[in-house]
Amino acid sequence: MMKAFSLEGRAALVTGSSQGIGLAMAEGLHEAGARVVCHGLTERPADFPEWARYVACDLCAPDAPAALVHCAFEAEPHLDTLICNAGGFFDVPFLEMTRERWDRTVQLNMASVYFTAQAFARRLVAEQRAGSIVITSSTNGFQAESDSSAYDASKGALVMLTKSLAVSLADHGIRVNGVAPGLIRTPLTASLEHAGNSSVVDHYEKKILLKRLGTPEDVAGAAVFLCSRAAGYITGETIIIDGGLTTGQIGRR
Repeated sequence: MMKAFSLEGRAALVTGSSQGIGLAMAEGLHEAGARVVCHGLTERPADFPEWARYVACDLCAPDAPAALVHCAFEAEPHLDTLICNAGGFFDVPFLEMTRERWDRTVQLNMASVYFTAQAFARRLVAEQRAGSIVITSSTNGFQAESDSSAYDASKGALVMLTKSLAVSLADHGIRVNGVAPGLIRTPLTASLEHAGNSSVVDHYEKKILLKRLGTPEDVAGAAVFLCSRAAGYITGETIIIDGGLTTGQIGRR
């Protein structure tokens, strides 16, 4: 019997996985049986899980995506799974936005994803091996948010990039899908509560149909599924993981 949800024998690279959602996805892949190479902007944290390989680099550098993929294959020659999760938020109000902030957003949130996926796919195609790519977008890729114009644009681009790469790589046996998290409990949302802005969290919890902010593990489950054989007939799709935040116009009363 096929273990459809198992990742035993698989090897994965997860970008932006030193903490938060990325780390949860890496842990989920590991729990499902995969060997995992993690990535972060800074050197390996002292308390990082022992089971993970780790590569540090700044993906904003033009040659960094290819270098990261090369290092990942050095660590795991049979790498067949990629999660492009690295990203950042650098916005200010639109009328105050600078070219430097825009370029930084585009370089990290869009260009690094594109060229990391390209370097990964080139290696698999050269070796005639199938694989899976998952791209982390956001609900901001579907609905705009105040003072987030560059971030919104970059995440919307990733939704379409997921579809475009699925078309480009289908003949090579490489599936490409995405996850679009909504409000997830991370250091960013925790800072809202710690700063005395719990009313903001309360507002969103009334809007969210499942009555709570998400956890990184909520995103990890969907990502692991998309990487598994259970999702073998799915490509070009982005799963929105937001507890129903974007489903209803008004939310709960």
